[in-house]
Amino acid sequence: MKAKNAIRAPISALVFDAYGTLFDVHSVARTAELVFPDNGHALAQVWRTKQLEYTWLQSLMRSPTQARQDFATLTALALEVAAQTLGLPLTAGARHRLLDSYLDLAPFPDAEAALATLAPLPRIILSNGTAGMLTPLVASSGLAPHIDAILSVDSVDMYKPSPRVYRLAVEHLGMPASDIGFVSSNGWDAIGAKAFGFRVFWVNRQDSPLDRHGPPPDTTIRSLRELPALVA
Repeated sequence: MKAKNAIRAPISALVFDAYGTLFDVHSVARTAELVFPDNGHALAQVWRTKQLEYTWLQSLMRSPTQARQDFATLTALALEVAAQTLGLPLTAGARHRLLDSYLDLAPFPDAEAALATLAPLPRIILSNGTAGMLTPLVASSGLAPHIDAILSVDSVDMYKPSPRVYRLAVEHLGMPASDIGFVSSNGWDAIGAKAFGFRVFWVNRQDSPLDRHGPPPDTTIRSLRELPALVA
């Protein structure tokens, strides 16, 4: 699949989403399958859906009387609901084992080589995850040498796609959004980043239809392998 609307102007830095873009969130299905044979894939799917749904709802509900819960907490709550939805008995041991799998997600096969090739451009992660989730994940994956900083939404007490989250990257890098390339495989995140003003690359690995709730990304690619040639 050829890239659409390829960006030709220079980009001064790159910001990457973590979950679903650099790391395969559905790799938890392997652990889930060991815990719940024949139900691992279904559990991973419902778990991820609820996890994202809770982040959006938490941002909408946040008020002086309603505190935002962090991503680690929401991930645990989403797991409990997913297991209950599928009628799976979630013991304390199974819950601990599955949550631990989020600290050891598999990086996508195209991630490390692409990140290495993109040097010396600054390459940072901007994620819904907590620092306590992201730091060990990046370290255990082998991607750490290619990541210059990890930014968590916890700094602004809000979740993507709030503009407050995307502004974290602008402030950290000290450059305008128009000079920054934002890379995400999540269509809603790509649209949110484009609405903020980033130059956006949507990694559409599954050839999914584009959502219509905001401005489209600048460029659509199927793999991170395509990225270095587009920002050179």
